[in-house]
Amino acid sequence: MTYGEAGTARSALGSGLRHYGLQPGACIGIYFINRPEWLIVDHACSAYSFTSVPLYDTLGPDAVKYIVNHADVQAIFCVTSTLNTLLSFLSEIPSVRVIVVVGGIDEHLPSLPSMSGVKLISYSKLLGQGQSSIYPFCPPKPEDVATICYTSGTTGTPKGVVLSHGNLIASVAGMTLSIKFHPSDIYISYLPLAHIYERANQILSVYYGVAIGFYQGDSMKLMDDLAALRPTIFSSVPRLYNRIYAGITNAVKTSGVLKDRLFNAAYNSKKQAVMSGRKPSPMWDTLVFNKIKDKLGGRVRLMTSGASPLSPDVMEFLRVCFGCPILEGYGMTETSCVISSMDESDTLTGHVGSPNPACEIKLVDVPEMNYTSEDLPHPRGEICVRGPIIFQGYYKDEVQTREVIDDEGWLHTGDIGLWLPAGRLKIIDRKKNIFKLAQGEYIAPEKIENVYAKCKFVAQCFVYGDSLNSSLVAVVCVEPDVLKDWATSEGIKYEDLGQLCNDPRARAAVLAEMDAVGKEAQLRGFELVKAVTLVIEPFTMENGLLTPTFKIKRPQAKAYFAKAISDMYAELSSDAPKRML
Repeated sequence: MTYGEAGTARSALGSGLRHYGLQPGACIGIYFINRPEWLIVDHACSAYSFTSVPLYDTLGPDAVKYIVNHADVQAIFCVTSTLNTLLSFLSEIPSVRVIVVVGGIDEHLPSLPSMSGVKLISYSKLLGQGQSSIYPFCPPKPEDVATICYTSGTTGTPKGVVLSHGNLIASVAGMTLSIKFHPSDIYISYLPLAHIYERANQILSVYYGVAIGFYQGDSMKLMDDLAALRPTIFSSVPRLYNRIYAGITNAVKTSGVLKDRLFNAAYNSKKQAVMSGRKPSPMWDTLVFNKIKDKLGGRVRLMTSGASPLSPDVMEFLRVCFGCPILEGYGMTETSCVISSMDESDTLTGHVGSPNPACEIKLVDVPEMNYTSEDLPHPRGEICVRGPIIFQGYYKDEVQTREVIDDEGWLHTGDIGLWLPAGRLKIIDRKKNIFKLAQGEYIAPEKIENVYAKCKFVAQCFVYGDSLNSSLVAVVCVEPDVLKDWATSEGIKYEDLGQLCNDPRARAAVLAEMDAVGKEAQLRGFELVKAVTLVIEPFTMENGLLTPTFKIKRPQAKAYFAKAISDMYAELSSDAPKRML
C-alpha cells in the first residue's frame, strides 16, 4: 500500500466517523493487534482531531470495559475475535455509538437490538460511506490531546496517560536528531502498538517515509516474517534478544569442535575491531556472521532495545554478530517514549545513553536510600525529567498526576540513576518497591507475598525479581511442623530441618502448593514465582530483615539472600528449553 493510498483511506475513515455524528475531541477505541488498519485509524484520528485510545487484551476484558467507560469512548474499531468480547458487555458500555469490524463482512455481522443504539458496521462499509462524502480535515493544535494510553499500573485500575500531539512530535523530533532514517528503510511492526515504544517507532517511520511491514500476529512465527520482509530496522525487547543470543550460543556449542573454534576466532577478532572503532575484516562475515545475519533477513542496519535493561554481554555479542549498532533507550509512557538513548558511535555498554534533546534530566537526592549528588565516583539520585515530552496528566486523576509532577514541571520517574562520564545515564534501582520484569510487566511484590502467605508451608515470604529476568523467585521461611508432617507422609528421611529444606522434593512440593494458592487468587502468569529457596531462620528486626512495622526491608533482604537469588536464576536458566530460534 502506498502512502497515497493510506492517505486516501485516512480521509475516508475520518469522514465516515463524521458521517455517524462524531465530533472533534471524541475518543476512538482501537481494539486489535498490529495491522495496517491500526495506523490508518490512528492517522484518521489525527487528521480529524479525534483522540485515539488503544485497547488491549493483556489487561484482561474487565480493564477493556473500564477504559471504554473511563474515557467515554464513542466508537471502537475491532476484529471479529475482539468483537465477541465487546458484545459480551455491550450493555455496560453506554458511551459507545459505533462499532467497526475490520475484516468483517456486513452480511455476517450479528444484528444488535435496536434499543442498544449501537451501529455495527464493517470497516469496508465505513470506508465506502466516508468516500462518498469527504469532510475537510480538522487539524489539531499542538496542545490538543492525541491519545490516552492506559498503562497497566501496579495496583488497581489502569491509569490513562494523556499525551498531546506536541508531546509525541517533540519526542520523535528529539530522538531522531542524531539518527537518520530514509524512505529506503523497512521496519517490521510486531511490538504491541498499545504501548508507547512501538507507537513512537511508527510516528518516526511515517515521518521519514519508511516502509512498514506487519507480522502475521503470531510471535512464534516472527522469524519466518523477518525472513520474508528482510527489514533494515529492528526494534525489540531484551527478552527476544536474550532468546536470539541463547539460540546462537547453543548452536555454536553443539556444532562440533572445529566450528566452535572458528566462531570464537571470528568473534574475538571482530570484537576487537568493533570496540576500537576499526572496520573488521569482511572475511569473518563471509565465513561465520552472514549466516547469523540471515536470521533477521540479512539487511538489518540498526537495532534498538527498550522496555527493560539489556545485559551488556548480550548487547556486545549481538553487535559483533550482526555488525550493526544496537542502541538501548530508556523511557516511559508519561514521557511520550524516549527519555535517553545511546549514541550510534558509543561502544560502551551498560547504560541508557544521553538525554533526548527534547528534555532535561536531573538526579534528585534520595537520602533514605543513601543516594545523593555527592556520591563518589558518580552522582546518584532519582531521575526527574522536564520538557515538551512530559504528558498532560493522568486522565480524570488530579491526585495521581500531582504525585508525579512537581510544581516546577519535573516528572519524578521513581527510577534511581547515576551519571557516568560524557553525560551517560545508568539506571541502578527503583525508588518504590515496584519493579519491572524483563518483558516490561510491573510487579508489586507485597501484593504477591500477601497471597503466598495463605500457603500452609509459608511462615514468611520474600518475592524477588528484576528487569534482567523474566520471572520471579522467592525465599520462603517455612512452617517447620507443616514441612515435617509432609516429609513423614511422603516417607522422606532427614537428619535435621536444614537438610529437609535443601531437598529438591521439598522445594517442589512447596512451589506446587504456592502455585495452587496463586492461581486460586488469580495471580497473572508473570506474578507466579518460578523457583523457591526454603529457610528456617525467620525474618526479624534483629537480623535486619524487618522494619519495626514488620515490613520486609527489600534492599537488605536482597543483599542477605544474594547467593540464593543468583542460584535460583542460574537453575531456571539451565532448565529453560535450549532450542535454536
